[in-house]
Amino acid sequence: MDRRITRRDFLNGVALTVGASLAPGRPLSSFVLDDDAPEKAPGYYPPALTGLRGSYEGSYAAAHELRDGRFWETAAAAIDTGEEYDLVVVGGGISGLSAAHFFRQRAGRAVRILVLDNHDDFGGHAKRNEFREGGRTLVGYGGTFSIDSPAPYSAVAKGLISALGIDVRRWERVVDGRLYGSLGLGRGVFFDRETFGADRLLPMPGRGGDDEGTDSASAAPSPWTRFMAEAPMSARAKHDLRRVHQERKDYMPGLSSAEKKARLARISYARFLTDVAAADPGVLPFFQARPHSLYGVGIDAVPAQDAWGLRFPGFQGMGLEPGPGRGMNLDSIRHEEAESFFFHFPDGNASVARLLVRGLVPAAVPGRTADDLVTARVDYSRLDEADAPVRVRLNSTAVRVRHRGDAATAPDVEVTYARGGKLRTVRGKKCVLACWHTVVPYICPELPDAQKKALAYGVKVPIVYTNVLIASWTSFRKLGVNHVYAPGAYHSSVNLDLPVSIGDYHASRSPEEPILLHLMRTPCRPGLPARDQHRAGRVELQATTFADFEREIRSQLGRILGPGGFDPARDIRAITVNRWAHGYAYQYNSLFDPFWLEGGEPPCVTGRKPCGRIAIANADSGAYAYTDGAIDQAHRAVGEVLA
Repeated sequence: MDRRITRRDFLNGVALTVGASLAPGRPLSSFVLDDDAPEKAPGYYPPALTGLRGSYEGSYAAAHELRDGRFWETAAAAIDTGEEYDLVVVGGGISGLSAAHFFRQRAGRAVRILVLDNHDDFGGHAKRNEFREGGRTLVGYGGTFSIDSPAPYSAVAKGLISALGIDVRRWERVVDGRLYGSLGLGRGVFFDRETFGADRLLPMPGRGGDDEGTDSASAAPSPWTRFMAEAPMSARAKHDLRRVHQERKDYMPGLSSAEKKARLARISYARFLTDVAAADPGVLPFFQARPHSLYGVGIDAVPAQDAWGLRFPGFQGMGLEPGPGRGMNLDSIRHEEAESFFFHFPDGNASVARLLVRGLVPAAVPGRTADDLVTARVDYSRLDEADAPVRVRLNSTAVRVRHRGDAATAPDVEVTYARGGKLRTVRGKKCVLACWHTVVPYICPELPDAQKKALAYGVKVPIVYTNVLIASWTSFRKLGVNHVYAPGAYHSSVNLDLPVSIGDYHASRSPEEPILLHLMRTPCRPGLPARDQHRAGRVELQATTFADFEREIRSQLGRILGPGGFDPARDIRAITVNRWAHGYAYQYNSLFDPFWLEGGEPPCVTGRKPCGRIAIANADSGAYAYTDGAIDQAHRAVGEVLA
């Protein structure tokens, strides 16, 4: 279990020739001699880096110094590059890239645009992870999972997806939704000994529906029978767990549907289970992590009304009328149209970012279709060429954005960024800040104080997406699972990669073949308000080393899959941990955000107001952690700077 992944393991499939001391987690720019142009280094290819990725060490150093008030104390004078653009975009995620796309669409293809991003790759939270094993490339998603949203895509967002060549109607043709079920695999639940008193993997009882993508057949004809006999829970807890799933009882008799929803909006799902449904507290650990993937917190901080919308058990006899109640989180409101608009690339929405870059900087991304994009290799050395109308400049952290003069009359905006230990300035006639809301007050101090306060309100949700390359998945077949919910474990879910085949990319179909596992962790502190839980989780993640993650990954996979013959030392070939201390955009919660339930202007609306030639985009601007939200906010911001 303590065996370290060797240097060979880390470099397996990493197409780098920039040095002999490569270590996981170090920013690629630190391994090249020319700090002014790290992307020009031979073999520069961030998607193939393993180890600690996401917001890796070094990518946020300048931003933290700004936050702490130390940056300008030691900063050298900025170098004026003399570069002038029609638009400067701060942030190379999907919102920033979409802003560049929409600006060209409206202002003409001859305009000059610069996109700045602090990471060594573009795409923001849409992160691509690549691995090599047995002569083949395996691709995983290290961030944004899919083209998917609880609300219908707007005409603008749908239009962009279509313009990029993505046909979501093909989903059923590119995914093999029957593969895992045909092999007898289904959903399982892993009870860990620290939480439940024993390590035990059982078929998941009750209704499914939490899988990312496709449903799979149950591993046993009657999961409840085995669950009641073997689950390491008290007899009372098991009885109440089954009762909550199956009982059709109105726990709030005498109230109208609207009155019930109003009460449910003000209590957590945990309180609903124990105080309203009279369930034994022993059921709470079983449900605790169920909303992690959407909310980044457990059932102690998710409103019961939202849990009803998410189809959690306990509400089947409540007589609640269809339709959202006031204060429901957007994640918990279902729309038939939205549910049909779904597509997943092997690298998640990193493909959306790559398609946007192909349109903006064609020389950098070969190919012509969404199919050939999946196996295309981006030429990062072509992203920032002097004669190109659009330039994408990575490894560049914006540290100051200001009008040259009064915002109402200034001719342009000066943007100062840190890159390679130096400060440089560029100018733009317009500027879109497509970076996180919490960063904006530090880099744009001329904004009004009330707007800065609103921008600081949302606390981004910390989350970890880990991809583990394993030699085979025979252990999953022996255990009869393809997705494991682990409510008390370090990672709350472990699942086999979706079997998606597009173009020349083919998913693993035989258990004897290598495959990627996807593990998820959302650190939180039950009992605190949601935003405080996110702050605590962020602190934890920033203090967690790759060695810590590796130890937990090896231990958890060994404990879950060991009975199926899995050996972490033998079977794990590579690990990429995508650590997002600032992950999802904060979405409002009726338990903690009074305006969301009672009315009033949300902070995101106050925070995104334009200032002179500067507009603000990003999913934070809509308090909506989805790609369509990022696209819509980019479209709005471009409209504001061009008004």
